[in-house]
Amino acid sequence: MPESTLSITLIEPPKAAAKPAPVAPATPKSAMQKALEKLGLKRDIDLALHLPLRYEDETRITQLRDAREGDTIQIEAQVLECEISFRPRRQLLVKVDDGSDVCTLRFFNFYPNQQKALAVGNRIRARGEVRGGFLGWTMLHPSFKPAGGELPTALTPVYPTVAGMPQAYLRKAVLSGLARAELSDTFAPGDLSRLNTHALWTLRQALHFLHHPTPDVSLDTLQDHSHPAWQRLKAEELLAQQLSQLQSRRARAALRAPELKGRVGDTLHARLLQTLPFALTKAQQRVGFEIAKDMAHHQPMHRLLQGDVGAGKTVVAALAATICIDAGWQCALMAPTEILAEQHFRKLIGWLEPLGVKTAWLTGSQKTKSRREALDLIERGEAQLVVGTHAVIQDKVQFKNLALAIIDEQHRFGVAQRLALRNKLQHDAMEPHLLMMTATPIPRTLAMSYYADLDVSTIDELPPGRTPIITKVVNEARRDEVIQRIRAQIAQGRQIYWVCPLIEESEALDLTNATETHAELSAVLQDACPEGKPVTVGLLHSRMAQDEKKAVMAAFVAGEMAVLVSTTVIEVGVDVPNASLMVVEHAERFGLSQLHQLRGRVGRGAAASACVLLYSTGDAPRLSEHARERLRAMAETNDGFEIARRDLEIRGPGEFLGSRQSGDAMLRFADLATDGDLLEWARKEAPLMLDHHPHLAEKHVQRWLGTKAEFLKA
Repeated sequence: MPESTLSITLIEPPKAAAKPAPVAPATPKSAMQKALEKLGLKRDIDLALHLPLRYEDETRITQLRDAREGDTIQIEAQVLECEISFRPRRQLLVKVDDGSDVCTLRFFNFYPNQQKALAVGNRIRARGEVRGGFLGWTMLHPSFKPAGGELPTALTPVYPTVAGMPQAYLRKAVLSGLARAELSDTFAPGDLSRLNTHALWTLRQALHFLHHPTPDVSLDTLQDHSHPAWQRLKAEELLAQQLSQLQSRRARAALRAPELKGRVGDTLHARLLQTLPFALTKAQQRVGFEIAKDMAHHQPMHRLLQGDVGAGKTVVAALAATICIDAGWQCALMAPTEILAEQHFRKLIGWLEPLGVKTAWLTGSQKTKSRREALDLIERGEAQLVVGTHAVIQDKVQFKNLALAIIDEQHRFGVAQRLALRNKLQHDAMEPHLLMMTATPIPRTLAMSYYADLDVSTIDELPPGRTPIITKVVNEARRDEVIQRIRAQIAQGRQIYWVCPLIEESEALDLTNATETHAELSAVLQDACPEGKPVTVGLLHSRMAQDEKKAVMAAFVAGEMAVLVSTTVIEVGVDVPNASLMVVEHAERFGLSQLHQLRGRVGRGAAASACVLLYSTGDAPRLSEHARERLRAMAETNDGFEIARRDLEIRGPGEFLGSRQSGDAMLRFADLATDGDLLEWARKEAPLMLDHHPHLAEKHVQRWLGTKAEFLKA
């Protein structure tokens, strides 16, 4: 049974009796409705699941004589003085006496009606943090209301809100929604017995408690979500996610895809293996077999290929493409940037064109004639392999028989973009096999939750010959030493990356831009070459024309350029074995995954390689805690899986996943870093529930996810 929709009528504030309601284009009801919808509160269950950020204890009155410095307390007192002072700035000063001591309430922002409510002689209840000093106790901007009436028996919730939505109204709305929401359990509390006995709360009990906890509860257990009521909610949320993923997996199993069975003999796949200038690692062979086995089935493959930087994912993708082409079908590879797409294109052409494979190139910056020719080849089926950017999924691109879609750096694409590529096969109601690749390894708990609908293949072995990269964290004050290190590398014939976070000067972020750094290095490195040749320093950033970018990259790849100053457009895909030093300026501004990707641009040849992370504290005395954690992790390990685990801890799943969830965090309450036991339980419970109680499973998913479940299906 679907949840009832939100009815604001029942929770509308009472109208004043003395005055008629003013005529206005927007009534208070419609304004509140918009504010609620902005918070995502459209159903009664949404209101019930809108949990407090924190709580205020209004259940007790504290005497000022019993107060301690820094305590947040509630007092009941009489106003002795109320006046506006203009020293050192305009403020309202209210002196009150609770019978045991006096306290000054200080307001820098106030309205006439507040001043009236704090008139001399009035008795009030005020709640705030008390501070001592020469003038006695003070409270800065305390909350207050008239004294009298019974004290509440539960803590007062403070909810996440938006402008135009006062807490008082939101509390009434949540309370009303909580009363109306259908909160019957979708599974028996006993099903949680494998976790711990404290989890045996019903959903109704847990929600009512968390909205109005008793004052004797430990606030720490509420804040860190370890209270049994929180455990119940997190278990429910994780179960909803697992059910949604399992539903998606089973729905895909009912779809049909071309059966791309590998053949024996003189096939394109066999010839590529024979002509590759290197041997596949055991890990590459293993994941290649997993992918080939999937593509041989009639249900669509939905596999994530993950591997650390430089693990050799591209050749695995190429081998998968040959199986597809051998079977007479088309294959498409989509990358998020033209630089990355071109890197793939160059590699694939080098491997496959000598074997007779016809390829097509599609990007947004392509000239009209070239684009028209490519579209024609694709539609006729002559282009067996299509490589490009988002242009591959545009409506004008019509494949004759697309059977395999490969998406690199999949987390950079939105849900709609991935679905669009899957919909490119319109042949007997079939859809293509989907292989997604990422150089950001997925931590285990993330794979178990957000990627539970995917089959995951992992290349956990680097090709031989990759040299370990030494990482140094260096203060900006030692910049000259870093430049001397660059001179030494140039003298040895090596190439260097220097990455900057901004292109232009920013008043908000006082960072050296790429253009200035390019000018600086061009000047100081001119005599670095021992043969007396001028040293070429290139510049690459996102605002350059595409032809300029290509020319700069081509020169660097060809070894005609010693130093490349760049923004993060070289984060992935660039492969220059002669580059042995990576300098990242203002490294404290970069994410951990991004730093690891940048580091992976060096160490691709036989020469010893290093990554220098230049950091600056600016005007601050030291780096932020998160920045220190990121730089420490980079210095301590080269392991991409360990980097990913730490990155998840620092950023949380929402930021880590990028656009996979298109802006809606699929886990609001559960924490993958601490709730592994709940996640394991949900994984085991989901198939049992879906098999034996499908109607309850559907009700559970709708209650928790609603339409958000669609985000998990791409």
